[in-house]
Amino acid sequence: QVDLVESGGGLVQAGGSLRVSCAIDGGTAGTYDMGSRYTMGWFRQATGKEREFIAAISWTGASTYYTKSVKGRFTASRDKTKNIVYLQMENLKPEDTAIYYCAADLRRRWPPESTRDEYHHWGQGTQVTVSS
Repeated sequence: QVDLVESGGGLVQAGGSLRVSCAIDGGTAGTYDMGSRYTMGWFRQATGKEREFIAAISWTGASTYYTKSVKGRFTASRDKTKNIVYLQMENLKPEDTAIYYCAADLRRRWPPESTRDEYHHWGQGTQVTVSS
């Protein structure tokens, strides 16, 4: 069982910054914490729209991927000692308003998958609202 718990959303003015966190409880295999071994994706879903893939970070943390809509403004990172992944969002725009989700790909694929069906576990989502 893999549990993902998100935090850090909120309300911010356009041009502002927020950081969303996703704590991974990935269970253990012997003494090895599995939570550090998943490719982690970030998705968002605006009201009335499909869930959209926006970023990912490899299980090592050495590689990241961003879609055009967020590249240059968002940064994914992970703290493997704490099993937390982060999405730092800068220069936020009203069109970034959405519920943000982290998701775990247990197969650790890279380049990352961009479709929601390829991710095995999901966080509960956190609301990010950007006012103009």
